[in-house]
Amino acid sequence: MAPFYTIFQFFLLKYLFLLVGGLNDMSLVVLAIIIGLLHVVPMLFETKKSRKITRFLQTIDGVWMWASVIFLIDIIAIYLVGIFVVLPRPIILILLAIVPILGVYNYYKAHKLVINERVLKLENLTHEINIVHLSDVHFGSVRHKQIIRQITDKLKELEKTCDVVIISGDLADGSSVVEEHDFDALKEVNMPIIFTPGNHDFYPGIENVVKACRNAGIIVLDNGRFEFKNLNIYGLTFSFDEIEMPTLDEIKEVLNPDLINIINYHVPYYWEEFSSLGFDIQLSGHTHGGQFYPAVNFANRLFEYNKGLFKNRFGKYLHVTTGVGSMDTPMRWGTDSELVVLKLIK
Repeated sequence: MAPFYTIFQFFLLKYLFLLVGGLNDMSLVVLAIIIGLLHVVPMLFETKKSRKITRFLQTIDGVWMWASVIFLIDIIAIYLVGIFVVLPRPIILILLAIVPILGVYNYYKAHKLVINERVLKLENLTHEINIVHLSDVHFGSVRHKQIIRQITDKLKELEKTCDVVIISGDLADGSSVVEEHDFDALKEVNMPIIFTPGNHDFYPGIENVVKACRNAGIIVLDNGRFEFKNLNIYGLTFSFDEIEMPTLDEIKEVLNPDLINIINYHVPYYWEEFSSLGFDIQLSGHTHGGQFYPAVNFANRLFEYNKGLFKNRFGKYLHVTTGVGSMDTPMRWGTDSELVVLKLIK
């Protein structure tokens, strides 16, 4: 995609500079090639060995990717309005300045980790329990060990009121290599941490992600189950390409009718099927809630269950978190970077 991305950048810059006086095509070609290289070269190094300089360049690229989308919308709007009225230069500059102002806010939102709470009422619950649900950490070149540290500090704040942590996939994102001690900060959390792989966890090598998890004391449920207090937690690994998904009959065998049955599955799919099998709760992520406008509205149409807590006709629950990290670009707008405390009450 790099050549197409570079061509897109050339025309974006051309029309952007035309609004403020113009720039010769040769200079635009050089700028577009630099942006294209910035998009590719640091990533090639990051998949071999993660370094501060390449992570910094990846972050710059991610921010500019977001800005490119918003500038494109801004430019189209300016040219459409210009068909009917002549916009004064100061007005054009103000409209263009909206993008960096939004950028500061979006960057702040992506890095501010909040704690949200939701209540689930269950008939067959023997005693109340609090679960910390998170997903889509996307440890990688843009969000590296600092995001693991941030999560650890928040989880330590919740130790006195919560019982278990469940991560619904995409702990890593594949943009950088995962080394065996990258998640070690999570050893400090005095709660069981359960993780089931999502699609992105396979990109840096699932064996690397699993090794880092086990070094950090994280329980990896790869199509396996774990009983904790009055919970029977089953982790269904994301299936794609040659990775086969267990059949519904095989999944049904893990149910325990005496406990609250939870299925931890990265994507918010098959909720009706899992509910009919007997799972009381499905925990998912993947959508990022759309992450930022205008993608938020697109995600709402793409995913039937985009974000939040849902209850169906079986009286079963689905919780879809907007995630902790961000995909490709470290920006959020209209969604939270969140940990969610799920309060299970009778």
